[in-house]
Amino acid sequence: MVQMQSTISCSDCHHQATLTMPIDACVYLYDCQACGRTLKPKQGDCCVFCSYGSTICPPLQEERGICCGPIGN
Repeated sequence: MVQMQSTISCSDCHHQATLTMPIDACVYLYDCQACGRTLKPKQGDCCVFCSYGSTICPPLQEERGICCGPIGN
């Protein structure tokens, strides 16, 4: 079963926020609610949930390959 909730942890201030992940879209940018830093996916990851979340994105959970294709396409 696909988990739709993921807790994102800011790499600067370590603030955590639990969010519902979209099933049909990538989230490339996330603004930390505490410090305002904009998080972007780390190299090789398709979205911020895969880089900073407690759970990877739904397409990867379902082994559908990469979420939305390579970043920059």
